[in-house]
Amino acid sequence: MDRMIYTAMTGAKQTMEQQSTVANNLANVNTTAFRAELATFRAVPINGTAQTTRVFVTDSTPGADLTPGNFQKTGRALDVAVQGTGWIAVRAKDGSEAYTRDGNLQVQADGSLTTHNGIPVLSDPGPGAPPAPIRVPLGSEVTVSLDGTVSATATQGGDIPPAITVAGKIRLVDPPASNMTRRDDGLFQTRDGRAAPTSASVLVAPQNLESSNVNLTHQMVQMIELSRQYELNTKMITTANDDEKAASQLLTLN
Repeated sequence: MDRMIYTAMTGAKQTMEQQSTVANNLANVNTTAFRAELATFRAVPINGTAQTTRVFVTDSTPGADLTPGNFQKTGRALDVAVQGTGWIAVRAKDGSEAYTRDGNLQVQADGSLTTHNGIPVLSDPGPGAPPAPIRVPLGSEVTVSLDGTVSATATQGGDIPPAITVAGKIRLVDPPASNMTRRDDGLFQTRDGRAAPTSASVLVAPQNLESSNVNLTHQMVQMIELSRQYELNTKMITTANDDEKAASQLLTLN
């Protein structure tokens, strides 16, 4: 009887973990440029000296749905949405280069250009130079063009025309979707950890933000299905336990 108990137990455990994934997707349905997490099950036969009659359940390789979300017009100069399949390069808190599609940019007190949660946005300095965080003159009006060029306009006062300074160009990359993996901090990186090359074909849509690609209806339906799967697995455990007790009673009577 223990074979059914352990099989049902692994099924219930993985169902709970997948429920956590669905709950995280639902919690981020309004998060800018969020990519829905994916998780699947797979069967794992237990090999040994006896027959392979016991099969456990485990997670398959988790991934992310990289389908682009819809664009929402904001009218804000520092909001940008990445067109197509590209990414914005940022400097993660651990110092490595990572990627995001969250274009809700902010100018910090020191003039650095960051995402809304304070992650520095990297520039594209050109061949031979390493990417560096973008900084803009304090008090200037910042705009972003289609190719990611960040311009700062400072008012001189009087009849002097405004001074326009190019603060940098956002480093935009477009690695294959199969080479992208989600980090623990919610950012993405290449599977081998290497920096992706700059792509001149990636453009941004100024004064727009990309919405989350989470399908609310699909996630709700999946949550209901997982709840029913969990109930089925727990009933199997209860049934196996009752059968074991009944068998023990028969052996006692004999």
